[in-house]
Amino acid sequence: MAVLDQLTSQQAIDLENKYGAHNYHPLPVVLSRGEGVYVWDVEGKRYYDFLSAYSAVNQGHCHPKIVDAMAKQAKTLSLTSRAFYNDKLGEYEKFACETFGFDKLLPMNTGAEAVETALKLCRKWAYEVKGLDENTAQIIVCENNFHGRTTTIISFSNDPVAHKNFGPFTNGFIKIEYNNLQALEEVLEKNKDVAGFLVEPIQGEAGVYVPSEGYLSAAKALCKKHNVLFIADEVQTGIARTGKMLAVDHENVKPDILILGKALSGGAYPVSGVLADDHIMKVIKPGNHGSTFGGNPIAAAVAVAALEVVRDEKLAENAERLGRIFRKELAVFAETNTLVNSVRGKGLLNAILINDTEDSSTAWDICMKLRDNGLLAKPTHGNIIRFAPPLVMTEEQLMDCVSIIKKTISGF
Repeated sequence: MAVLDQLTSQQAIDLENKYGAHNYHPLPVVLSRGEGVYVWDVEGKRYYDFLSAYSAVNQGHCHPKIVDAMAKQAKTLSLTSRAFYNDKLGEYEKFACETFGFDKLLPMNTGAEAVETALKLCRKWAYEVKGLDENTAQIIVCENNFHGRTTTIISFSNDPVAHKNFGPFTNGFIKIEYNNLQALEEVLEKNKDVAGFLVEPIQGEAGVYVPSEGYLSAAKALCKKHNVLFIADEVQTGIARTGKMLAVDHENVKPDILILGKALSGGAYPVSGVLADDHIMKVIKPGNHGSTFGGNPIAAAVAVAALEVVRDEKLAENAERLGRIFRKELAVFAETNTLVNSVRGKGLLNAILINDTEDSSTAWDICMKLRDNGLLAKPTHGNIIRFAPPLVMTEEQLMDCVSIIKKTISGF
């Protein structure tokens, strides 16, 4: 272990390249420690984290309350499977249901698992409650979506990197344009076998695309009119990231099925879940769905602590306030810098569109220089840079980061 502790950044990178599958293209920085909004590399250099593990670390790195809850539970009872009850799961389910306003929680581990769970739940509801003929249910999804990388999920992705050479794929999905109510209404009017509409309130991986105001509430109304379940994937946008506890809260929308993950644990442990009311969740019976680790005592204790941190430290309010400042500062900067086409986002989920083609290296090169200047971010879809710092950030820290971003881009 002593030898491993002395690894240089290059040695760590070489080890991953040699022994790890090449399923990611990381920014070349090797991190070994994190606290709050900061991370440190193995050589001791400090950086602002402006990705938050894709919005998993909303509560900041190694939040003491979350870490303490995890350590205490790990020393007491870690896993029983669901073959037995444990004394933490019910408390977590109650807390989560009361926090988000639902009757039931189905606990899982990862975001993709939670999406798969929601799809199964929606289909079973369609056959047993709505009355569709078995194996006919269709679920509407949006183009440029990102819901995970399992076989079923990539079946309705239009990202060739995600789905090329992984077929055959799962049927039962209808793709429409995101932020297009007419397209949604047309499918609902013509197709009576639609069971649900799966949507990201903001498309994060696609480049932080924020839909038109009123889109989500109108989509929910259309779903209700046609007896179709509105399924909100808030794995990335939920848990205060956009300035509200949920992104759908901006339009006072209550999903029929809510999907959560990432920051549900503050990034300390894999925790995800699907929430719905009794008239939907009751279709799930013993043996229909499950997970050995889903709902384990550590996950339950960690999730409660993570949600309490969001509530007690008013992280949604902080994200809303700092997000407005961030977008205002960068919008003014964009007026005088031709390299930045636009700034968009909600709360502390934001992106800038670089004035170059998607196949250019400009955004990547900017992120490399941001790294050199002490801030970590990563491009998505070639020419878009996503900015999503931990929600525990202060205004002083934010303005320091804004200065780094302005200085770095001006250097190009």
